Amino acid sequence: MSQKVILVTGASSGFGRLTAQALAQAGHTVYASMRDVARRNAAHAQSLLQHASEAGVDLRVVDLDVQSQESVDRAVARIAAEAGRIDAVLHNAGHMVFGPAEAFTPEQYLQLYDVNVVGTQRVNRAVLPHMRARREGLLVWVSSSSSAGGTPPYLAPYFGAKAAMDAIAVQYARELSRWGIETSIVVPGAFTSGTNHFAHAAAPGDQAVVAAYEAGPYAGFGAQVQQAFDAIVPADADASLVAQAIVDVVDRPHGRRPFRVHIDPAQDGADVGFGVLDRLRAEMLRRVGLSDLLAVATSARG
Repeated sequence: MSQKVILVTGASSGFGRLTAQALAQAGHTVYASMRDVARRNAAHAQSLLQHASEAGVDLRVVDLDVQSQESVDRAVARIAAEAGRIDAVLHNAGHMVFGPAEAFTPEQYLQLYDVNVVGTQRVNRAVLPHMRARREGLLVWVSSSSSAGGTPPYLAPYFGAKAAMDAIAVQYARELSRWGIETSIVVPGAFTSGTNHFAHAAAPGDQAVVAAYEAGPYAGFGAQVQQAFDAIVPADADASLVAQAIVDVVDRPHGRRPFRVHIDPAQDGADVGFGVLDRLRAEMLRRVGLSDLLAVATSARG
């Protein structure tokens, strides 16, 4: 295994933090990014730096707000200057909401898509020129089993954003393979512990609509959904499994990384759904004579 320089977005907590620590423990130089490290996330940043010192690993913190191209560009420039390169990016930054789809304002939808979807584009536009110049790199996308598996209601805006991000990741894979840049999409299922998804989930902005749902046939439905989640997720489901799966992807040789990896203790069927979708997409590329896009060009490395 060769040491890699890796940027992890959304590393203040959850999958991002767990993965940043696991990658550093595996011997990589990891830049754990989060917004506003001087104030909002100061405690998270300090905790990560303390962990790095105690564990003796190369884990650094960088201020990066995926909603600001200026912030992203500044962070990427710092990494490139300090480390000389960026080998891999983990697209993990995201935010969850919970409640009736109708009760979220259009502005809330826009904000959610800006974080979960457009944020990946800002990071890619800053990072990919470095990777294309080297004809080598790796993008790892943290998707969601909701995009192809069984899904409960009251999470529509979040699930829609995750599905959009996954679709973009698939197309990026085709457009980057000839550059020698590899793609792996990691698909976690529901983890109700070890992450802050539900704890930090945003509420709908239109509380009058929420009240109407609570006064009608969906009274108490939010609690019912969360109880259903808890019932299907095994008690020993460990979010660190996602982090370890990402470490395993990163540590594989160039050209031999899996396109998708599923980590789903609840087994909601996403592996079957994505299996069909990805096969159909691959068959279309074969039909039109573009099958080379399905594998990264290892000969492109210079």
